[in-house]
Amino acid sequence: MDETKNIRLQGPKSGNREHSVPLYLTSSFVFENAENGRALFADEVEGNIYSRFSNPNTTEFVNKMASLEKMDDGFAFASGMAAVFAGFAALLKSGDHIVASRSLFGSSHQILVKILPKWGITCTYVEAGQPQDWEKAITKNTKMFFVETPSNPGLDIVDLQQAQHLSEKYNLILHIDNTFATPVLQHPADFGADIISHSATKYLDGQGRVIGGVIVGKQKWVDEIRFFARQTGPSMSPFNAWILSKSLETLHLRVERHCSNALKLAEVLEQNPRLSRVSYPWLESHPQYDLVKKQMKGGGGIITFEIKGGYQAAQKFIDALQMISITANLGDSRTIATHPASTTHSKLSEEEQRRVNIMPGLVRISVGLENIEDIVEDINQALEKSK
Repeated sequence: MDETKNIRLQGPKSGNREHSVPLYLTSSFVFENAENGRALFADEVEGNIYSRFSNPNTTEFVNKMASLEKMDDGFAFASGMAAVFAGFAALLKSGDHIVASRSLFGSSHQILVKILPKWGITCTYVEAGQPQDWEKAITKNTKMFFVETPSNPGLDIVDLQQAQHLSEKYNLILHIDNTFATPVLQHPADFGADIISHSATKYLDGQGRVIGGVIVGKQKWVDEIRFFARQTGPSMSPFNAWILSKSLETLHLRVERHCSNALKLAEVLEQNPRLSRVSYPWLESHPQYDLVKKQMKGGGGIITFEIKGGYQAAQKFIDALQMISITANLGDSRTIATHPASTTHSKLSEEEQRRVNIMPGLVRISVGLENIEDIVEDINQALEKSK
């Protein structure tokens, strides 16, 4: 079972009989002799050369993630955005075209519309909830379909079965950002994903300690991504990999509690007259509820709601919180409140924000592991003060 693999799959240990794999804080590794060094660089034998390429700690973390996501191999990155960017830069060339779901994390959007076009790679957005229109966006130069589901922060759901159908029909690389769902709740590999990216900073760590990212995927694509990363150097540090590998041992337990708390909170918030809209994938009121139930095992730990009164009311709410943290992170053991329009998605124009349902009064709650009654109490009192 995945829970057991998370705990028992470990890398090499020293001769000291330690129960937990030690930290390998070294920049390089010693060759047995000149011939061993030559063979390692020629990829004729397996082994570590330099921690920018591989390290026992990053290898252990990647092996766990590849196992969880039912993929062949992977590579660990210094951040989630480094992983997402590598998924584009390593596999695409000038003249290529990407079809992407419109609802994306702000930095992913900036890469697609401002950075990749510098090298002649273009993108067309499609609406996550309108799969009947996706095929129209595909051109003869389209090479990749990039989706984030559930999306940040709109919680839009992409029909992965339809994404698989189009990717196979047009021979596209299917790149899925699975950060919000984690492999506990969703397996993109079951829907033909070629590569899967994660911001490991979020639920994979789960305690707000380290920055990291990872891509896992089919071997032929990972080989190209590894070549790109070895030359350009966005590698994860051994220390962060050690932390993240240990974090995976509790991933299932944590995600179950995140989901349980989030559903209870969402059900309470739906009854609050201060809110004009509450969005959570496991609520029957979610417009894609049937699709969510089909491809996910739970609703995740993120809730969004729109406060009546717009921007000013949202700011009052944020400032009135007493226990809940105010920060731009998510997936933490501690509950977090974020105002996307003025923080994580502030670089989008007002029109771009509206098109992905980021309204001035929208608040994103990353529901933590605290007692649910304490979470509800803090949000309710802050909503009262937002009038």
